[in-house]
Amino acid sequence: MPSEHGLLSQTFRIRQLQKLGVNLDKWDFVVALAGNPNTGKSTVFNSLTGLRQHTGNWPGKTVTRAEGAFSYKDNRYKIVDLPGTYSLLSTSEDEEIARNFILFGQPDVTLIVADATRLERNLNLTLQILEITPNAVLCLNLMDEAKRKGIKINEKALQDRLGIPVITTTARYGDGMEALLYAIEQVATNAWPIQKRFKITVPKQLEESILALETDINALYPDLPNSRWIALRLLEGDERIIHALKNNELSALMKSYQQPPLDLSAEVEVLNEETK
Repeated sequence: MPSEHGLLSQTFRIRQLQKLGVNLDKWDFVVALAGNPNTGKSTVFNSLTGLRQHTGNWPGKTVTRAEGAFSYKDNRYKIVDLPGTYSLLSTSEDEEIARNFILFGQPDVTLIVADATRLERNLNLTLQILEITPNAVLCLNLMDEAKRKGIKINEKALQDRLGIPVITTTARYGDGMEALLYAIEQVATNAWPIQKRFKITVPKQLEESILALETDINALYPDLPNSRWIALRLLEGDERIIHALKNNELSALMKSYQQPPLDLSAEVEVLNEETK
């Protein structure tokens, strides 16, 4: 188990974790890695994958896309590092990519990395993600800094309120990473106990409008993963979603964020050369 005081540094070892880097041509589950900037998201990514990344650009975008892989117990995971964002309201290219991947890419788990010293600010993104998918894990990172500042967090109460696993970590030292992997596995394999899911309550009149829009959207796009979320965005005047509906782009978006097998032959050849 990782040291309580973080003494294992980046060389920590977790039972049944194999860091695959980019050496993966098939997987059992896809994990989206989301979070605000400067929360230690990259440290979590590197800790799980062994510092190796497959990089490229998102379809039709200039933003860099980073992917890696790891195996835990009997399953192989592809992890996609989303751009760091403060929200999913699509006011920037980074936000649009993050929300589109979570919505249309339908990852098996969305791992949300939050700064434990700025929890209230970080929960804004968490709540927006839970509007899209309940298949999430909240990682409260930088717990060493939180403790140094005298901040105490009742992760059990937060877990009960959100209805998703909440794990405290100091990823740079390996603290909490084994518990985090277990939580990811629980959500990915549908073994996480069904709890009361977080849901934003709205006035009755607004709820009726949402349901009416949902019906129309489902008629046009029966395969859409979350028509309620699209309906909410339309009612809020989201110009990007309005444009996508008017121009029949939702089907194309769903296709562009699907997860085809990675072509990692070049990277694997380099790894093989380095290990000779």
